[in-house]
Amino acid sequence: MRLLSLLDFMFLLVEKRKQPMHVGGLFLFEVPADADEDFVLTLVQQMQSSKTPPTFPFNQVLHNLTYWAKDEEFDVEHHFHHIALPKPARVRELLSYISKEHSRLLDRARPLWECHIIEGIEPESEGRPKRFGLYFKIHHSLVDGIAAMRLVQKSLSQSPNETLTLPLWALMMRHRYEIETILPDKDRSALAIFKDQLKTAKPVLKEVTQTLNQSKDSSFVRTTQAPASILNQSISSSRRFIADSYELERFRNVASNLGVSLNDVVLTVCSGALRNYLLAIDQLPEEPLIAWVPYSMRKDESASGNQFAFILCNLGTHLENPLSRLKLVNSSMNDGKTRFGRMTQPEVINYSLLAYSWELINVLTSAYPKKQAFNLIISNVPGSKKKLYWNGAELRALYPASILFNGQAMNITLASYLDKIEFGIIACSKTLPKTQNILKLLESELTNLENICHERKLGIRE
Repeated sequence: MRLLSLLDFMFLLVEKRKQPMHVGGLFLFEVPADADEDFVLTLVQQMQSSKTPPTFPFNQVLHNLTYWAKDEEFDVEHHFHHIALPKPARVRELLSYISKEHSRLLDRARPLWECHIIEGIEPESEGRPKRFGLYFKIHHSLVDGIAAMRLVQKSLSQSPNETLTLPLWALMMRHRYEIETILPDKDRSALAIFKDQLKTAKPVLKEVTQTLNQSKDSSFVRTTQAPASILNQSISSSRRFIADSYELERFRNVASNLGVSLNDVVLTVCSGALRNYLLAIDQLPEEPLIAWVPYSMRKDESASGNQFAFILCNLGTHLENPLSRLKLVNSSMNDGKTRFGRMTQPEVINYSLLAYSWELINVLTSAYPKKQAFNLIISNVPGSKKKLYWNGAELRALYPASILFNGQAMNITLASYLDKIEFGIIACSKTLPKTQNILKLLESELTNLENICHERKLGIRE
């Protein structure tokens, strides 16, 4: 038995039909060149027939919104699905399938995850091997983005020659001791956890007071600063999932040349794309959009639980010049990192719950979807720097799929893998039009920043 943390409890409490609280990912594999015609079918049958029980966190079932316990009646048929898209299935049809599945709630009477194997996807390019997809979704109360990425890395192999005979939800057996010894709040009583939380009260209140005194600083983002926008209104349960890959080295070169972090460049590219998207539909607010950027506080190698807080970032969408937006993003993010750097992990979490209390109340009640503390979430999750394989099938790309809150109709999440940054964008399809255009706008904004770097090298731009 493991008690829910406060953050885990919140993810379960705010879940509604039009506000599912699961995260997921689409993983694209290439079938080995020398594989049999029924390679994917063999994988499927292997998973369906396995008698090995699932391991943590895939064996956890919720009890009374209070604690997690091992599921003693696990039935793989409720979690594993095998489908083939009508041929020839382009990426468009694949993303359409993911969009529908990502909008559906998980069954709380069972462990909160699903696995889908998807066949019939056209090759990446002419002459390349056949592809198949793995779509996996798991409730955010069980894992955050970092933990989800680590689950993937631990479940796959770094060798094309290794054969994994267990299903993905049991592959964690190889790391069972490592995981179970680092579970947050393992073997601790509710009273002990409460006492630890109580100790944070004084430093958190001190930080909140200091924050209020800082409110005139141009780098500081107030929780009341986010403007009204088309991104912030009531959403439906319908989702649209779009995804694309970009060269990681391009972002690194811009960051190096302009003296900022990689994440600053990512946020600025998103800012420019959002600015141009909203301009095209005549919906750009006069005031800058505010992003809620997850800030990882995970200091261990765990692959479970939620260990993160949020930084409010000024995206500078009111500024036409990309370099001006980058400077504002950099200043805004540094301010938040400095503030969190003064606090311990429990203090940061409790500070966030207090500072963003209005947003939490709003999410719980859906009372004022048009008045939000932020306009959207933009999350950057580090991934594997080494190639990953599943019984010789190479993982070619992975696209994260995250959550939407009522009042935030878009979420941009990206994950690094090898030499790529993989963008996965979730939007409410009934609220936002033509969201597929954002992918081209991301490319355009990245090119603009690259041109600025090039001009600086030539001495054209100061």
